[in-house]
Amino acid sequence: MLTLRTSDLKPAELQNYLQYAIAPRPICFASTIDKAGNVNLSPYSFFNLFSSNPPICVFSPARRVRDNTTKHTLENILEVPECVINIVNYDMVQQTSLASTEYPKGVNEFVKAGFTELKSELVRPPRVAEAPVQLECVVNQVIPLGDGPGAGNLVLAEIKLIHIQDEILDDQGKIDQAKIDLVARLGGDWYCRVGVDNLFSVAKPIAQLGMGMDALPAAIKSSTILTANNLAALANEETMPSAEAVESIQTQADVKEVLDATIGDSKTRNIQLQILAKSYLDRGEVATAWKILLL
Repeated sequence: MLTLRTSDLKPAELQNYLQYAIAPRPICFASTIDKAGNVNLSPYSFFNLFSSNPPICVFSPARRVRDNTTKHTLENILEVPECVINIVNYDMVQQTSLASTEYPKGVNEFVKAGFTELKSELVRPPRVAEAPVQLECVVNQVIPLGDGPGAGNLVLAEIKLIHIQDEILDDQGKIDQAKIDLVARLGGDWYCRVGVDNLFSVAKPIAQLGMGMDALPAAIKSSTILTANNLAALANEETMPSAEAVESIQTQADVKEVLDATIGDSKTRNIQLQILAKSYLDRGEVATAWKILLL
């Protein structure tokens, strides 16, 4: 294993390792304005949601690694403590990247990147009309983390208004995760797209007390077929299924097929049942998998 002491690395080297390792990172596409009315639009991937009451986002326009200069976004916020955080989806990712070009102060990235300015309701910076979600924010605090190359400046932005495009809402008026088509930053030039094909759900262990990995039967816990993720999904259940429930699964077509094909061969039966159970676990059908594994 490669072990690195951060104090031995140059800022550019350290940034490279961290940005590849700490990913994916959501993108804050921040629009700001200075006292003279000059608009700036720039993306930042040092960004996330840190509180819902009050609703606070934090992003960091870091000092440039190559020459230790500060970004126009930071300079604008120190003059006019307001911003709009525009959420980036796949349809606007190339334009968003273009807006990160280091144009001289006073150049409007809305124009350069071909975005549409939309007047905000509560704050002075405009919104990006193309963004699926636009957050109007007031800046409560800016916390400088250092004065050297790569040092961050934490912008604590309190969300006052949320604008959501109708096209990404479901029937209940909530954001449909599959429709918003988000993108995120990785290391170097890499991005990732949060599309339908790579979405999956993991049940939160809040409503129930998961039994834990230590409570799994030894034959299941020592399986060479089930992955650690599979075992954790099983351990997230509060209890194992009853004997009656396990018995009832024997008549299910795919289970019956395995049982009939392995009569008199308990070793093969166990392997085939675990393979079948894994297929259910990979689809998120934990209750069915449990019944199969306990046959």
